[in-house]
Amino acid sequence: MTDYVLVHGAWGGSFGYDRVAAELRAAGHRVVLAQLTGLGTRKGEFHPGITLTTHIDDVCNQITSAGYDKFVLVGHSYGGMIVTGVATRLGARITALVYIDAFLPQDGQSLWDLTGDFEHHHYIDSQKFTPGAVAPLPGLENPVLSRHPLLTLLEAVKFTGEEAKVGRRIYVFANAWEPTPFRKFVKRVTSEKGWEYHESKASHNVMGDQPEQTLAILVGCA
Repeated sequence: MTDYVLVHGAWGGSFGYDRVAAELRAAGHRVVLAQLTGLGTRKGEFHPGITLTTHIDDVCNQITSAGYDKFVLVGHSYGGMIVTGVATRLGARITALVYIDAFLPQDGQSLWDLTGDFEHHHYIDSQKFTPGAVAPLPGLENPVLSRHPLLTLLEAVKFTGEEAKVGRRIYVFANAWEPTPFRKFVKRVTSEKGWEYHESKASHNVMGDQPEQTLAILVGCA
């Protein structure tokens, strides 16, 4: 049995992992589907003061509540910022850290630092009349998505040395989604030692488009 912690991306909710989580549980594993303040099942708790630290705290607290010691930590999209932050606190307990088409910050980088002018203009312009609440990016609009707290996109991750203690590092890149902000991370993980790399013939919604591949990668971490 392996314990898994699955962290979703911006504007979304844990529902993106529903099928994968169900299959992991059916195979006898335990799963925490992270519930982030102001998003998904907790969107009623939204307020403009939510930061990246708020979401890192959410995940760490839910790991503690679940009683997990060692675990596989998975982040999709914006969730890559969160799981990196969790690793700066709990790295020695993470047996595998999996980024699914996700942001991969270095020390001192925010999501703002990892995106360009198109995203920056959208982040600012879309919350002019809903201060602190950013609308989904054009092309990602969906009735199940909700606005995202701006400050989470501006706060940087600060390394502590704990993140270097992670057991395995895996990156999954969706090669059927353009334009993508994640191609630069492919160059990084395929040139640095210590990374396992997978490509998925999928849109940004890798878990929905390629559930069997996603499950196989995660089960391979058990």
